[in-house]
Amino acid sequence: MVNKSVRLGNNVEIGENVVIEDNVFIGDNVVIGHNVVIKKDTIIGSGVQIGDLTILGKSTSSNKKMARKPEKNLSPLVIEEDVTIGCNSVIYRNVQLKRGVFVGDLSSIREKVEVGEDSIVGRNVMVETNTQIGQRVTIQTGCYITADMKIEDDVFIGPCCSSSNDKYMGMGNFEHQGPIIKKNAKIGNNATLLPAIVIGENAIVGAGAVITKDVPAGKTVVGNPGRIIR
Repeated sequence: MVNKSVRLGNNVEIGENVVIEDNVFIGDNVVIGHNVVIKKDTIIGSGVQIGDLTILGKSTSSNKKMARKPEKNLSPLVIEEDVTIGCNSVIYRNVQLKRGVFVGDLSSIREKVEVGEDSIVGRNVMVETNTQIGQRVTIQTGCYITADMKIEDDVFIGPCCSSSNDKYMGMGNFEHQGPIIKKNAKIGNNATLLPAIVIGENAIVGAGAVITKDVPAGKTVVGNPGRIIR
């Protein structure tokens, strides 16, 4: 079902059982898989490929227990040119996917997130709200990118890395802040990054490390808790 207010470019391929809501813009040479839902106001640039069973432009929701209620009046999802989005992914409103971004199957990207040019959000990655991801970043399979996190350009994050933004686990006495990962840092698989720590430029975090303190630029840390090695 394509609403009459939708603006379609040239050579757009639309699969079976696709729903496109009001005021959506779709550029030229876009491929939309089967059973895709594109919510109202979404903007999709030319050359974008969207896998089957994906939802784009989802609105937020909450319940009584949530301490941080999501905003209701969010700007549209914007997907720039030549972005690829896999199957079974969910991407919220107020997200910007810059040119050339790749989003793997089964991934979720929450509201107030920007992903820079040519970055990779791998299969089954969860990106929480209010997070900035720079250019040419690689986030591999199964990572949990917490809310309020900042990842600068050319960072590599290995599979199943986990991060957190609340030091006291819901007690309400800590201003939420996720890790900050500086340019060209590398994070090994299954590493754990605690709230508000800073990983310096060109630093390396070893596989399975638990990082409780800032990591200086250019240093390598391993172990639990993380310690600098020569």
